This record gives sequence, structure tokens and C-alpha cells, in this order.
Amino acid sequence: MQDTTNNAVWRQALAGSQMLLVAFGALVLMPLITGLDPNVALFTAGFGTLIFHVVTGGQIPIFLASSFAFIAPILAAKTKFGLEQTLGGLVAAGILYILLSGLIRLRGTGFLHRLLPPVVIGPVIMVIGLSLAPVAVHMASGRAGDGSIELVPYDTAILISMISLLVTVIAAVWAKGIFRLIPIMFGVMTGYSLSVVAGIVDFSTIAAAPWFALPNFVAPEFGWSAILFMIPVAIAPAIEHIGDVLAIGNVTGRNYLKNPGLHRTLLGDGLATSSAALLGGPPNTTYSEVTGAVMLTRNFNPRIMIWAAVIAIALAFIGKFGAALQSIPVPVMGGILCLLFGSIAVVGLNTLIRHQVDLSEARNLVIVAVTLVFGIGGMVLGHMEGIALCAVVAIGLNLVLPGERESWGKAIHEQQTN
Repeated sequence: MQDTTNNAVWRQALAGSQMLLVAFGALVLMPLITGLDPNVALFTAGFGTLIFHVVTGGQIPIFLASSFAFIAPILAAKTKFGLEQTLGGLVAAGILYILLSGLIRLRGTGFLHRLLPPVVIGPVIMVIGLSLAPVAVHMASGRAGDGSIELVPYDTAILISMISLLVTVIAAVWAKGIFRLIPIMFGVMTGYSLSVVAGIVDFSTIAAAPWFALPNFVAPEFGWSAILFMIPVAIAPAIEHIGDVLAIGNVTGRNYLKNPGLHRTLLGDGLATSSAALLGGPPNTTYSEVTGAVMLTRNFNPRIMIWAAVIAIALAFIGKFGAALQSIPVPVMGGILCLLFGSIAVVGLNTLIRHQVDLSEARNLVIVAVTLVFGIGGMVLGHMEGIALCAVVAIGLNLVLPGERESWGKAIHEQQTN
């Protein structure tokens, strides 16, 4: 009996490590782009996932990790307010999730349908992806994300970045089984190998790093400008969270919007995001690639995500591991980001298509058009700009413009009443 129990535990641990592998590429790529510590990101992803499972009673096979929706706002906020106040803004973004959770608990999801329909969320998500396009191109060309300095000669950089992109695309489209879920890993490994051959990888930092070290935790500072800048950005990931909960419910055949309830899943996500920012990590979000792995493996046991979280926390204390991640050359990440940032924009476009938003309607056309131009163009009004501004503008236009309002809550309503 004891051997059977031990075998079950080891199988869960192995399945958990597989889930972490699926999430790993995106998990560490986000902090590497934004200048955060990947070891801290590993720790806060694991810690945030554990918080989520405590809040939701360990009922949902979900893993939380670095959110790509916050890349552009973090880069902009770090330049304007510094890292510490940016983290303070991210803490506030998590608190917004918590407030939304309370409102859903008290009033249901009806106000979300009115406040954040597809015609609002779709273009905001598109802006998140498209506004990052120059960052991807600069990095793929061997420059810093803002294009200010050349880090790798262009000819070398473009060759490595395009091969990294090509391998990632091939893995995403033609790979089979679990390998199809880790295209980023294939792209990074190929690009890193080419970079070693080209002699652009600095191994001195890896050699100097200790085997075991505390992650470089950073405490936040709080300033109203950074908080007001960051809070509107949380709107789109909050809706993405709801979509992911719907998706995992469809995979497992369970109604998680009823039990444990949308208010509890949002609360778990909000606490995970705020706790991550309190330690200097990126905000957390539910990972759809892990949902894909759950669907593929048919392993619906939430305990495997707890194992994935524990393994992520353990890896966070390996100093050489973090140094190796930070040694990944800019062109490798740039090539992969050409696909990833475009994919974010496509998610927004698909939101409009899936919910059949009629863009021949004047009000819908105005909302989408103004949102895209304000967001991608970097419009500034007062203390708000870019993604934060376009989110507020999209919500405002949807509330004041006359005409029939779109509703995205049909799927939620159906699941809640079934």
C-alpha cells in the first residue's frame, strides 16, 4: 500500500514538472524582456499558484505565471517612475482583481457584461500586442528593446533571430503531442546554441554565480501616478482570466464558475498578482498553454499544479540557473517575440470575431478605431497614456455612445445556469 502511494506521488511530481516545462518558456521570457529577475519570477509564479489553489480549495488544474499583457506598461512605467513604483502599481492592479471579485460576489457578472464587452476588450488586447511590435523588431535586429544601442551586430543578430523564429513556428505548427505546447523552448534552445557558436554568449556571469542564492527580491514603493497608470491595464488580463477559467471548465467537464465560483478564482489571481509585485516579480495570470497540456494528457488532478509550483520555487534558489537564463542573447528573444506579440494581437482580433462584433455599426467602429490609434500611437492625456489610456477611453466610449451594446457574457451565463 505504501509503495502504491509513493508511486502515485512520484507520478504527480513528474506530471507537475511536465506542466512547468510547458509554462517555462513564457514564464521566464517576460521578466527577461522587462528587466525583472527570472528567479524571482519563478518563485512568485510558484507562490502565486499555491495562493490560488488555497483560495479556490485546490479544485482547478491551473498554473499561474508571468503575464505578457503587462510587458509594455512595465517597460513604460519603469522609464517614468522607476522599478519600485512600477511594482507598487502592479500591487494595485492585483487589488483591482480583488475588488472585481467582491463585486461579482455581491452583484453577479451582469455589470461586467455592460462595462467590459468584446468591443472594449478586443481592441485593448490588440493594442497590448501591436504596441510591443517595435520592441520585438529592435531585439531581433540585435538592439536593446528601445532601439537605443546595438548589442549584437545586425548580420549575426538577424540570422539568429530568424532561425529562432522559424524553429518556434515549426514546433507550434508541426510538432506532435506535448512538444507542440513548448515551441518557445525549442526556439530558445536553438537560438542559444547558435549564439554559443557565434560567440555572443557571456559565460562569465554563469561561472561567477553561486549554485544556491536567494532570488533578488525587491520591495515596491507606492505613488499615485504609477498606480493610476497601471490599474486600467489590469482590465484586459482580468477578462482573459475569465476566458481561461471557462476553457479549463470545458476541458475537464466541470463548472468552475459555480464551484468554486468566479469570485474566488479572480480573488486567487488578484492575491497572486499583488503578492508577486510585493516581492519584485511580474504579475501572474492563468496560462492557457497549461490548459492545453491538461487537455492533451487528460490529467485533471489539481495536485499536479501544486507540484509544478513547488518545483518552480525550488528552481528559484539556484543562482546559476538564473544567470544562465539572463545570458540568453537579445536576438534569440527578439525572434520569438515577433511571433508572441503578434499572437497577443490576434487574441484581441479573435475576441471581436468570436463574439460577432458588427464593425459596420458606427458606435462599434468608433470604439475600436479610437482605441487602436490612442493605444498604438501612444496618446498622452494627463497622467495616462498608451494601453492604460486606451482602456479607459474604450470603456468610456462604450458607456456614452448611443446604440445597442454588445454582450460577451452569454458563455458565462450559460455555464452559471447549467
